[in-house]
Amino acid sequence: MKSDNVVNFCSDNVTGASPEIIEALTQAASQGSAMPYGADPWTDRVEAKLKEIFETDLVAFPVATGTAANALALSVMTPPFGAVFCHPHSHINADECGAPEFYSGGAKLVTVDGERGKMDLKILDETIGQTGALGVHSVQPAVVTLTQASEAGTVYHLDEVGQIAEIAKRHGIGLHMDGARFGNAIASIGCAPADVTWRAGVEMLSFGATKNGAMAAEAVIIFNPDLAREFAFRRKRGGHLFSKSRFLSAQLEAYLADDLWLRNATHANNGATRLAEGLLKIDGVTLLHPVEANELFPIFPAGVSKAIQADGFAFYDEAAFQAPFVRLVTAFNTQDADIDAFIKSATRHVAATK
Repeated sequence: MKSDNVVNFCSDNVTGASPEIIEALTQAASQGSAMPYGADPWTDRVEAKLKEIFETDLVAFPVATGTAANALALSVMTPPFGAVFCHPHSHINADECGAPEFYSGGAKLVTVDGERGKMDLKILDETIGQTGALGVHSVQPAVVTLTQASEAGTVYHLDEVGQIAEIAKRHGIGLHMDGARFGNAIASIGCAPADVTWRAGVEMLSFGATKNGAMAAEAVIIFNPDLAREFAFRRKRGGHLFSKSRFLSAQLEAYLADDLWLRNATHANNGATRLAEGLLKIDGVTLLHPVEANELFPIFPAGVSKAIQADGFAFYDEAAFQAPFVRLVTAFNTQDADIDAFIKSATRHVAATK
């Protein structure tokens, strides 16, 4: 992730795109005309491939951004007077500028805290049970959304997803999964995609590709067919039905072919593990969370993070928010040499504080 001699660990959004995806776009652009608005062969093939990967019937809608995927998905699953339960650090709560509230017509995000970026199951159950108690005077429980992998770089394991689904079902509400880093989660857990989604009780998945090698492509995957028809209209009304949809679908088709999505995610996860293992060998460096996907949050002695940045490494330093850690994200094209150089820089600067 080099740019102008800076090695950038800020995000997996800073990368370019996989060569396979660039080639697929080039081919799609050179093949003459194609019917618009998703009535093209690429979109048909993507949906067929997703049915194969998830081992079930489903409906898939390509969109260009994760914000659109999450906001439009949730808009189908909640009325304007509904409550959407999420972790306070989830992307929909912290990073989407009110898009879920906007597209749902005013639904309320109700945060459910928990360690390591994941909702605490007991708190979730209690919060849902307490929400809506005043009848028409309060919002009504509508949907739970969980982030897979979480913003802390951790993953919800099979039993956790199943327990959340059971809680949602018992309260009569839906379950959505924000899978912006879904590939990283699957590569970490090592399970079939079906096992951690529809088999566990997930009704709708925002399936991410942009962070994992695509240029700009996501898919909303709907396992509950009753929700699909309304989504089609909401996508169009929200301005996210592309006329030249083949260029979204061409990215997704290449992303899914030959398990590119899993190979990219595995590479990113392995990079994070390599980076974490190297940093933990340095006396005085700790990690805020366990590393389960492609994000890690080291805690350095005072002054070290700025010294590492001065060596030509870019990353988010949370000191600006009075937090003692930094965030590092590895990607599908992160090089081992860059990881080793970062570890070497950190080792030198930590030693200088002794």
